[in-house]
Amino acid sequence: MKVLVINCGSSSLKYQLIDMENEGVLAQGLVERIGIEGSILTQKVNGEKYIIEQPMESHKDAIRLVLEALVDENHGVIKNMNEISAVGHRVVHGGEKYSESVLVNDEVMAYLEECVKLAPLHNRPNIIGIEACKALMPNTPMAVVFDTAFHGTMPKEAYSYALPYELYKEHGIRKYGFHGTSHKYVSGKVAEVLGKDIKDLKIVTCHLGNGVSLTAVKNGKSIDTTMGFTPLAGMPMGTRSGDIDPAIVIYLIKELGYSVDEVNEILNKKSGILGISGLSSDFRDVRDAAYKKDDERSLLAIDIYTYKIRTQIGAYAAAMGGLDVIVFTAGIGENADMIREGCLKNLEFLGVYLDKERNKQNGEIAEISKEGSKVKVFVIPTNEELMIAKETMELLN
Repeated sequence: MKVLVINCGSSSLKYQLIDMENEGVLAQGLVERIGIEGSILTQKVNGEKYIIEQPMESHKDAIRLVLEALVDENHGVIKNMNEISAVGHRVVHGGEKYSESVLVNDEVMAYLEECVKLAPLHNRPNIIGIEACKALMPNTPMAVVFDTAFHGTMPKEAYSYALPYELYKEHGIRKYGFHGTSHKYVSGKVAEVLGKDIKDLKIVTCHLGNGVSLTAVKNGKSIDTTMGFTPLAGMPMGTRSGDIDPAIVIYLIKELGYSVDEVNEILNKKSGILGISGLSSDFRDVRDAAYKKDDERSLLAIDIYTYKIRTQIGAYAAAMGGLDVIVFTAGIGENADMIREGCLKNLEFLGVYLDKERNKQNGEIAEISKEGSKVKVFVIPTNEELMIAKETMELLN
């Protein structure tokens, strides 16, 4: 069985074709600048790149080009479209209705439209991608895998806000959590690496990329996570503020004269590491400025970032009544050893002992805690596409 995984953004599309017999990636690619001048598709097969530059006015055009690239005589990996058994789509928000992946039907599509108001920047492109695939592959089964689904097991005291209860009941205002596919994959993978049943483990998974979220995974289930009603909540991120006093928003509007749209722009695109450092949202730039040039604001940005993460790890240890494993994943979590070290500072009281030499390993599965450390610490590269393909296959079976 071969599963095509599609992840649609507003003007981009990532994809992988995965052979589920051996979980090998047959082809992967990225389509950029959909609907914009300079549209380009880049496909990789066995490390070799295949590039197509031609206008793509819509996601339907982009997906048609993806399918053509997959069956191309010279650069493709399958003979015809019948070899694709199913398509798995990443969808950011599943609201309260879906706490697990589902096969696409009219009812599901109608509900996805309802969820657009909860994640307008993400769900709308996701829906467009599904509709485009349905038009081009009408007889191929399709699944929707939600970023929010893994967090559907959170207890009410974890997902509820201390707001008038009617706002939850009538408008769905609550914590949903995101990055669920990544958190589910790496928590399962670390249990496999340890040779233990995930139902016997208490794990904190740290997805540290341009977006950042931590999850408390107890006995294989998410019981709390840092992102909330939207992906803006929780930890400081590349350009997002994370948690702040909500009265700051009121102050910015009433006292400083900002519009609602301007505040939204500040919180989502001008805050976080970029806002504090004044330099960049790219951690590599900020890290170099901090450690090579002793730049004060870059050092502060990293200190705030690592402080928030390690205090959250402590909070989740309390929520789970203990801690067995910490996992770092995603771009920063997998590749920034100095950031990982900062995130684990002063956690010896929990039984966390980092091995600085082991911690120098980046980008691969590795234990970075000392021998005998009560709490094990691992780097586990995430693989959301494989998780989506697995969920799709399970639905078909």
